[in-house]
Amino acid sequence: MSLAVAKSEGAFTPVSLSVLMVFAFVTAWLGDKYHLPITWLLMPLLCAVLFVVFQKKSAPLPKSLNVIAQAIIALVTASRFSPETLLKAKDYFLPLLLCIVVTGSLSLLNGYIIHKLAKIDPATSFLGCIPGAGPSLVAMSEQMGADAIAVAVLQYLRILMVSVIIPIIATFFLSKIATPSGTTDITGLLGNRPFLPPLENLALVAILLTASVWLAKRISIPSNLFLVPFFLGLLVFILFPYQIQIPTPIFRGALFFLGLSIGLKFETETAQKLLKAVILEAALVLLLILACFFTGYLFHVITHIDPLTALLGSTPGGITAMMATVVELGGDCALVLTMQMTRMLLILILSPFLASSLLKGRLS
Repeated sequence: MSLAVAKSEGAFTPVSLSVLMVFAFVTAWLGDKYHLPITWLLMPLLCAVLFVVFQKKSAPLPKSLNVIAQAIIALVTASRFSPETLLKAKDYFLPLLLCIVVTGSLSLLNGYIIHKLAKIDPATSFLGCIPGAGPSLVAMSEQMGADAIAVAVLQYLRILMVSVIIPIIATFFLSKIATPSGTTDITGLLGNRPFLPPLENLALVAILLTASVWLAKRISIPSNLFLVPFFLGLLVFILFPYQIQIPTPIFRGALFFLGLSIGLKFETETAQKLLKAVILEAALVLLLILACFFTGYLFHVITHIDPLTALLGSTPGGITAMMATVVELGGDCALVLTMQMTRMLLILILSPFLASSLLKGRLS
């Protein structure tokens, strides 16, 4: 079975993609004008989903656009990273671990419910409901004896819902009480270092982006397209004697193409074949988001971390969209990334063993 999300009828024509991009850009611009939440991410995402439904097929954007978008968001995240916050994370180790355990346990329960009610094998339902590291889990699923198509649909449905719902919740309920400020100022936060002239700054950003993408393709780690540019950017931002600014239009462009990329992966035909599982997954993800909201609130109460950071760090996956949201709205990038990465690493370590156990149970 193919590891792709589903078989599409071919790539979209340049004309149809151009129409989609123009329409998505106009709606994003209008949304930004009327102060809608995370409009440069959400509007293209929703437009892409409607486009896929209308076309009755899906096809990914050129891979290079998605790669560059992830790298830019990673660099912006690194530019706002506070190393001191990561050091302070040790003070929150136990509540952070509890938060991860609660999120993971609820996701396992979702997988069990889908297995029982939708009659999908346990390995597939388990891998499809695990939060985080979605593409890696899809790639590993066949070796674990699971249905890669079903895993991909469930994973991308969760990512889609989290990417839409969480930013709306964060914008309307939490952004005004986040501790850090500056929702559109995405310059570095490394002290009073002098600024580079605009052309030199832009050239350095281009060099750093090119180098990080080149390096990411050669380092095999989970979410390498995000994590490699992030760590490389963090190193440069800390050591470089000048402040490096990522221009706001570049960041918005990255959000724009990330939204299109997520939306165009939505597969209507495969979703129809798994209709019962998809309906169950949609309802369970809503409950999971609600549970994560309360888990994040408890994390806030115990640690006194601002509610925005606590919520975005507790979300069930969608690390790139969550980092884009925390950068846009203001929040503690370092702690959100720490929580998301810790959960992701635990998932990648434990999932193969748990999936193998489920598979053995099915075959016995």
